Amino acid sequence: MKFGVHTILFSASFVEKDLQLLEKVKKMGFDTLEMPPFDYDKFPAKQVQSISKDLGLDVNIAYGMPPEYNIISPDKGVRRNGIDFTKKLVDLSNEAGAKIFGGVIYCAWGYTTGKMRSEDEWKWGVESFREVAEHAQKSSDLLLGIEALNRFESHFINTAADAVRFVKDIGLPNVKILLDTFHMIREESNITQAVLDAGPFVGYVHANENHRGIPGSGLVPWQEFFNALKRINYDGCLTIESFDPTDEELSRMGSIWRRLADSPEQLAVQGLQFLKGMYGKVYG
Repeated sequence: MKFGVHTILFSASFVEKDLQLLEKVKKMGFDTLEMPPFDYDKFPAKQVQSISKDLGLDVNIAYGMPPEYNIISPDKGVRRNGIDFTKKLVDLSNEAGAKIFGGVIYCAWGYTTGKMRSEDEWKWGVESFREVAEHAQKSSDLLLGIEALNRFESHFINTAADAVRFVKDIGLPNVKILLDTFHMIREESNITQAVLDAGPFVGYVHANENHRGIPGSGLVPWQEFFNALKRINYDGCLTIESFDPTDEELSRMGSIWRRLADSPEQLAVQGLQFLKGMYGKVYG
């Protein structure tokens, strides 16, 4: 198992000044750094690949699509723009040497229609993302991670079962599910069963507490979750994704209105210790 941390715990985006985070998290004991190229034109992809390679650190790329790139929009032009931009993010991920490109990459982050998803939205999403996945297949072994979100952030894919159906309908081996315990504890009836049902489609995991604080300090049933991961033979990467509440932009993005630890470093280090301990206990 590899263990990662998301840069939004430390910085709202990832630009040249944030390259120091690669060495920082490596020294903390992490194997992987996940980062969002929200400032697309300023993302130092080549430097990321070079430095991470020297450090022996894996890189994953994350994104949350803005409304103008919503591939489930009723506006055909918006869908086209979304497909084209997502392809660019795939290419950027390859340039950075990423192993996984995932997150809210199949619809706009925070987009809801005020009603249940429609069959048209499903059709648009599957057709649009299949085109993205076909593009990705041509260039690398990059995995595309479909993250199920809680109901307050999306109406489209809320559960592991939704994500399984979406991945199956796309029908390409480079499209997998990104499970996130923060979202799962809000939407699943049974977390263990959700993991088991997702089974071979799971390609990546975000290991977050229900309040996005230090893993192990909240309500997530961690032993049951790890037991389920072991039963599906998952031995990929577990990444902590939280936000620094002292940063206004990060607080807004993650709806974090209180301190979840004394510092981002404390959350990262203690969270890593907990997850490694649970892994050792369950996996032996």
